[in-house]
Amino acid sequence: MKRTHQKSCLCCAPPAGAGTVRIEASGKNPLQTARDASKGALKLKDFRPRSMLRVPQTHIERPRFPVIDVHAHLTWSKNVRNGVSVGEEITAFTTPGALLPVMDRKGVRTLVNLTGGVGKGLEESLRLFDQAAPGRFLTLTEPSFALFPEADYPQRQADAIEHARRVGARGLKLLKTLGLYLRERIDEGLLVGVDDRRFDPMWEACAAHGMPVFLHVSDPEAFFLPTDGGNERYEELANHPDWSFYGPEFPGHQELIAARDRMIARHPKTTFVLLHVGNNAENLAAVVDCLERFPNTLVDISARIGELGRQPRIAQRFFDRYQDRILFGTDAVPSPWGDDVPQQLFGDELYEIYYRFLETEDEYFDYAPAPVPPQGRWSIYGLNLPDAVLRKVYHDNAARLLHIPPA
Repeated sequence: MKRTHQKSCLCCAPPAGAGTVRIEASGKNPLQTARDASKGALKLKDFRPRSMLRVPQTHIERPRFPVIDVHAHLTWSKNVRNGVSVGEEITAFTTPGALLPVMDRKGVRTLVNLTGGVGKGLEESLRLFDQAAPGRFLTLTEPSFALFPEADYPQRQADAIEHARRVGARGLKLLKTLGLYLRERIDEGLLVGVDDRRFDPMWEACAAHGMPVFLHVSDPEAFFLPTDGGNERYEELANHPDWSFYGPEFPGHQELIAARDRMIARHPKTTFVLLHVGNNAENLAAVVDCLERFPNTLVDISARIGELGRQPRIAQRFFDRYQDRILFGTDAVPSPWGDDVPQQLFGDELYEIYYRFLETEDEYFDYAPAPVPPQGRWSIYGLNLPDAVLRKVYHDNAARLLHIPPA
């Protein structure tokens, strides 16, 4: 009889030693080894594995088309009470002189400052940026929450929108203040819902004056779950515990999204940009449902390429289907204010990562310029979008929305 020799998988072979290895009659698994107890003390914060993949790495210094970054923070309200901005004073994070060299190197035609403030603060933001470098910066206004307890607040806020438009604001930005921070007495009493009807005149005033509303409602769904070993954003929430909204004192993620949708349904003539992919980038099916229900909505991708890039095939289909309703944004914050959130730190490297994500088919790369992924321990994959889609996402959709002349 002819003998045949079968090749065995070495990874499944018994451990090699001196002489012949005998499997004991006790049935002990020959692959079982004693654990190295000295390795058990490594802390999660010190675990920084280096990928051993050898795959293409593409460095994109400039985008294929001019970019309008619709989501940056160049100023901020100076006075904040328990998450609610009050008053008109602002803090300027930077100057045009510090921003323009990066913008020129990275092909950023226009940077939109969402948190431009109200009243005199708004006018100061416009002087510092829009008027100092015409065409390179655009500024949005915000609600005047300090006036909220006043009986005539709805009309006063609607009038503030008209004033903001007259002095040069291009739209309205709403932080997650509404639904999570604003209370009946600003920072006391019951939480005020996203669909509170006292804001209806504000939404309608935005429609009347052609001002899109940049809307931040809720946060990633993981922020509403316990910060424990099962939460994929554990490290991020451990580093920023004030970002956790888990507990009975806050509404749930789905509750906030439902209130947002009720409000949008009441104002079909108002254009709403749902920031951070509607704060539902982990669930693009839900975002699709929202976009289908409400034709007056768009989304931006700011601070969510970490989510989009780990589901590249679904994301590619999403970009293709909604190529006319997706805006480029980074949520950029200049140093030193942005140093603690590397996924938002304004600079060359931030833009290069976004361009790599949108323009290449690179695999398994970092979504933020940081030694440890700040939002979750995963990597992302490039979408390699076609030029027709890239042009719209980078520039044309925002130019149409904000009435920016052709480049």
